[in-house]
Amino acid sequence: MRLFRKLLFLISAAMIGASVHAQAPEPYPLDYWALREVINNVQVSPDGKYLGLMKIPSKDGDPIIEIHETADLGKEPFRLNADPMEITNFFWVSDKKLIFSLRQRVRDRIEGFNRGVYESRIALLDVERQQIRRFDEVGPAIENLLPDQPNKVIISFAEGGGDGPGSRVSAAFRPRAYWEFDLDRGSKRLLIRGKISAGNITFDAAGNPWLARGYDVATRDFVLYFRRPGESSWQEFYRVNENDFESTFVGVLEQDDAAPDHALMLAHNGHDKLGLWSYDMANRKFGELIYRRNDVDVLGIRRHSNFWTYPGQATAVSYFTDKVHYEYFDETEGAMYQQLEGLIPHAHLLNVVSRSRAGDTMVIRNMGPRDPGTYYLLHNGQLQTVGSTQPLLESENLADLRYITYKARDGKTIPAFLTIPSGQPPFPLVVMPHGGPFVQEFVIYDEWAQMLANNGYLVLQPQYRGSHGYGMDFYTTAFVEGGQGGRKMQDDKDDGALHLVEEGLADKDRMAMFGWSYGGYAAVMAATRTPQIYRCVIAAAAVTDNNLQVNYYRWALRGAQRDEQLRMWDDSISPIEVADQVNVPMLLIHGSVDQRVPREHATNYRRRLEEHGKNFKFVELEGADHFSNTLFFDHQIKLYQSMTDFLRQDCAMQPASG
Repeated sequence: MRLFRKLLFLISAAMIGASVHAQAPEPYPLDYWALREVINNVQVSPDGKYLGLMKIPSKDGDPIIEIHETADLGKEPFRLNADPMEITNFFWVSDKKLIFSLRQRVRDRIEGFNRGVYESRIALLDVERQQIRRFDEVGPAIENLLPDQPNKVIISFAEGGGDGPGSRVSAAFRPRAYWEFDLDRGSKRLLIRGKISAGNITFDAAGNPWLARGYDVATRDFVLYFRRPGESSWQEFYRVNENDFESTFVGVLEQDDAAPDHALMLAHNGHDKLGLWSYDMANRKFGELIYRRNDVDVLGIRRHSNFWTYPGQATAVSYFTDKVHYEYFDETEGAMYQQLEGLIPHAHLLNVVSRSRAGDTMVIRNMGPRDPGTYYLLHNGQLQTVGSTQPLLESENLADLRYITYKARDGKTIPAFLTIPSGQPPFPLVVMPHGGPFVQEFVIYDEWAQMLANNGYLVLQPQYRGSHGYGMDFYTTAFVEGGQGGRKMQDDKDDGALHLVEEGLADKDRMAMFGWSYGGYAAVMAATRTPQIYRCVIAAAAVTDNNLQVNYYRWALRGAQRDEQLRMWDDSISPIEVADQVNVPMLLIHGSVDQRVPREHATNYRRRLEEHGKNFKFVELEGADHFSNTLFFDHQIKLYQSMTDFLRQDCAMQPASG
């Protein structure tokens, strides 16, 4: 703690100051928003001598790795380009070496549901020798960096079990094989081969397997096992039946350093809200309730900022409302973050993403509504700005974010996030529901919401029933009494829009909905509602045929997951069946190689809209998959241009200030 206080004392006071809010600017050119993150994944080497980062040097370029000396960031860095492959990530494994992952598009078409067009590899960079070594293994997952063994890592490979009809095991429980990979020799040694009964394994920092997740085919239970260092057999410590919705959420986060043979576990344990527990694995029982709230679920834990010295050590418990909040176990870590929040402009979500072994050099990342993501280096008592993920976007020209709640028509309280443009209300409104639908959305800095707000639109992101993070009842009411897609889940979104009209924030005659994936489903369903409150909808990567979508994986569903998905999609309204009821203009957007919601959805739905003479446009994103990391500059430009043109022209939703 003394060391950190001394470092902070030396930091320039220029970092401290109130934010300046300029008058409302003209909207940024769309190509500003279309840029992928200019820099990301900034990390210091374990000895603190080097700073590595990934940078995209041009608007249509692939990421490169830059290696800087922390003592002089202005010095010309070493640069690594993996063309024709694309670098996707890297990790320091020793003071002088880092391992990085690469991918390459190897097919023109997807090979089926969840089988995309990319394959991946790993490689090693020796920074001082500036030498690269590529390895032949296809699709390895890096499981453990083994901080005390600088020339070795643990990697894993999926070895079947769950890829075809008849599988009983979800992806999290499918067996994998785990290998110790020697980075100097390029050789690997089998450590343990998982099986269905104990297939997904976690290792401690020393490389000891301590946690396994499995599935009991006879009883249809999900089972957790542990074992101590030096032991060769697993001991069961927790099981839950696949039909119990507890199985959807229970999860072991780390070993509990405060008690031997205990683990930190997220579980409901008979309560509506998810809590953090210390679980006695040896005696198979819940121990101390460490933290639980009445309003939201526990999100997880914050681990120690110094991975090399305290790998995996829990320092705080977290939860999410208007932002991520932390309750600290470790007073030193808590004090450090509190001081950093007072030093860094627009502090919202701060994270020490990398720290030297000695602790005196660190990289801090901030992200929030007025900061797309800025990296800072603390070295030799000086805090320097490394760079921004989006340097063309200035904080004073970004929009404020507000956390609100409102009542749905049946009385249920719905949380939501509101991104507010400059100017005077009432604003034109875009309702933007998240995908999933059964996920927790973290609205911290949202590029789509900020882009729309920058163009004059108020953006509502409703956390409709079925969203995770708000308790078991809130989640299950989306489907326990029949699928509520197109029904109560849709009411939740519409009621949010109407609430904003009542509050005087939204213009009732200028409202639209935009969504991606399930959000796209919600948008096409919004186009069929009566009475109609929207002028138009934009549906991207949309599920348009419920039966088609669930048939991709119906055979793999078990227990509570089966109930969730089948009740949701089989019982909810299917857009393709009510295409004749579409009553507003629609913009459909779809990636040509979408593996999660295949292009067939857009093709079939467009045919049905044409049969009924509906007013729609279609935009295809060539080469785009379902996921954001496959949306390149050209995809983003096309997406944003088509959206803003459609809102202004086809929907007549020109903002008053536009």
